Amino acid sequence: MTLLKPLQTGQRKCYDQDGSEISCENAGQDGADLFGVFWPEPRFEVAGDIVKDRLTGLYWTRDANLSEFPLTWQESLDFIKQLNGECRFGHSDWRLPNRRELHSLVDYGARNPALPADHPFKNCFLGWYWSSTSAAINPAYAWYVHLEGARMFYGRKDQYYLLWPVRGEGSPVLSKTGQVKCYDEKGGEIECGGTGQDGEYRLGVSPPEPRFAVEGETVTDRFTGLVWLRNGDLIGEALNWAEALAAVDKLNERIFGGRSNWRLPNILVLEALVDCSRHSPALPEGHPFTNLRDVYWSSTSSFFETDWAWALYLEKGALGVGFKKDSRFYVWPVSFGQPG
Repeated sequence: MTLLKPLQTGQRKCYDQDGSEISCENAGQDGADLFGVFWPEPRFEVAGDIVKDRLTGLYWTRDANLSEFPLTWQESLDFIKQLNGECRFGHSDWRLPNRRELHSLVDYGARNPALPADHPFKNCFLGWYWSSTSAAINPAYAWYVHLEGARMFYGRKDQYYLLWPVRGEGSPVLSKTGQVKCYDEKGGEIECGGTGQDGEYRLGVSPPEPRFAVEGETVTDRFTGLVWLRNGDLIGEALNWAEALAAVDKLNERIFGGRSNWRLPNILVLEALVDCSRHSPALPEGHPFTNLRDVYWSSTSSFFETDWAWALYLEKGALGVGFKKDSRFYVWPVSFGQPG
């Protein structure tokens, strides 16, 4: 079985609770651990109007605003069908990217736009871009990504946002979102054939079955190789960001679960747990975790405002931010690799 590590976030610096840059040495932050699949250099290859992302193997239109103006979700899917009918740029297999495909372009060490510094794209709009993935918590909404600062949330399908076509057989470094059904603009379930939705294509790497293995107080994710605490609220209270990092340090002093390499997970490590067919919590069916909370801190600072940090909103599966000094979010430590 091949492990599927999450991608690196792109964050290379560390920041304190006030947002000031600090040394990454022993910081326990995303910028210190640099965990995940490394990005190739150069990351992108340009061939006329098409750009290949060498990290994911996906092909994007170089123009990030082909439609020239915002469209509803269904209008966006119809626009893609029109591109294919025209065999635009020599291809007829364009699609609206699923949530993970769209989000794979994000660089958490950049802003305005939140794309890698060497990106060759043009007409990048600093706003929301549609994905083909409906929101399980309310299928009248679909997931979108904000290109200004990298937020991932969902919007009502009859609202107007941008689209960015992609093509490719599916990335060998991205997992399936978990979505297997299709929905109309009002949230009603429909047949998937010909819709162009995530539930029709179901692209990405499939997780193993069973995905999780319980080992006492810890759970191994057999898909990523990461080890999580089975108890989703071991600390027992909401903490601010600095307290969350300190709580993980104390866990390592205890050698909890036989391990002393616990970390506050970065935002993509947290997102890798999400199953987009489910909500409350947005975790795979049959998961073994207990005592779960709504929002969890990540070790990834918001580059848009560095006194804020990224968090996973587990009930919805959304990626948002929280003010580092607010004691509002919870801690769910992860361990990379072998104990030690």
